[in-house]
Amino acid sequence: MFVAGRIIRAGKGSFSGPIILISIISLVLGLSVMILSVVVLTGFKKEISEKVSGFTGHIHITKYDMSRSLELPPIILDSLDIDGIKAVKGVRHVQEFISKAAILRTDDEIHGLMVKGVNAHFDTSFYHQNLWKGRMPFFNAPEKTNEILLSKTIANLLKLDLNDRLKIYFVNNETGQIKGRRWEIVGIYHTSVEEFDKQLLIADIRHLQKINHWENNQVSGLEIFVEDFSEMEQVEAEIYEDIPYDFSTENVKERYPQIFDWLQLQDMNVIVILVLIILVATVSMISTLLVLILERTQMIGVMKALGARTSLMRRIFLVQAVYIIGLGLFFGNMLGIGLALLQKYFGFLKLDAGTYYMSVVPINLDFWPILIINLATLFLVMIFMLVPVWVVSRISPVKAIRFD
Repeated sequence: MFVAGRIIRAGKGSFSGPIILISIISLVLGLSVMILSVVVLTGFKKEISEKVSGFTGHIHITKYDMSRSLELPPIILDSLDIDGIKAVKGVRHVQEFISKAAILRTDDEIHGLMVKGVNAHFDTSFYHQNLWKGRMPFFNAPEKTNEILLSKTIANLLKLDLNDRLKIYFVNNETGQIKGRRWEIVGIYHTSVEEFDKQLLIADIRHLQKINHWENNQVSGLEIFVEDFSEMEQVEAEIYEDIPYDFSTENVKERYPQIFDWLQLQDMNVIVILVLIILVATVSMISTLLVLILERTQMIGVMKALGARTSLMRRIFLVQAVYIIGLGLFFGNMLGIGLALLQKYFGFLKLDAGTYYMSVVPINLDFWPILIINLATLFLVMIFMLVPVWVVSRISPVKAIRFD
């Protein structure tokens, strides 16, 4: 430690000083880019997963139907053990819904959409977070309400605003009869997920039950929200074992595979970035240590001639490597996490919402991925450091003392 410290201090004014500085800077930049890549990717996946799941829930329970129609056959709530479903470990919330295709018509425009009927059990937290204007409708009133919630996208397309009254037309699948209902806009939401914003309207489930001639205990299905998205498939499998044979389950990944397959592709991009950056940082560190060894060749020869063992010389240069890596990791974390925090709280980097489903670059700061990046970088760089340190054992004392 003493000899390594003297070499490091002496190196600040020698040829190796700028080389060490460049090596530290390359490690700082490399680590900060790796941290930013991971926190942006995980933030991106988390944000989109939460938005898609907020619209449809994590798991659907519906009547088994081969037609794959947008309008689902009715299920009787009494045929399901809802309390048992709620008791499954990992289930956060269960709510009923009815989905029905409709046509929204104004004096100048016409637009096809999907009306989602909900009741007092409806979890409004997602729509509260994305509420652009107005308030949530009161679905827990004793009588069915004419209040609705629609998206900013639909409002802009049809030139609608809060408190506007509009008429929506439905077709009864059994009779073919067209029925219209007048509703009032009390809330407008905006999520930037155009696939849903263009077509989803939230209304009172009792209206759709009446239009379909269903009883009060008949719905299209159940939406289930889980506590941990990563355990969704496991929760789904447990629920599937407890429901009747003529019911089916479907998770959000199966309902929208194109979105989650696209997210899966981003993992490969980040892996390639991480591998390339670690390789560049490793080559830089190897070059730096070789320069240090080259500059101290005569010192190595003298110390070996005085009886220093090869293992001692290796430890001296490994201590220097740890010093350089330690500085790189410290300032790399400061830079990477600092930029991530600035983006998280100020959102200075913007995105095209139509392409990326969000208007700012998302950040998900999690302790464990950052710790793993640091440990993996430290481990891999230290492993490759054995290559230049091995050179020390090959240096002959006689040739080293004569080296100039």
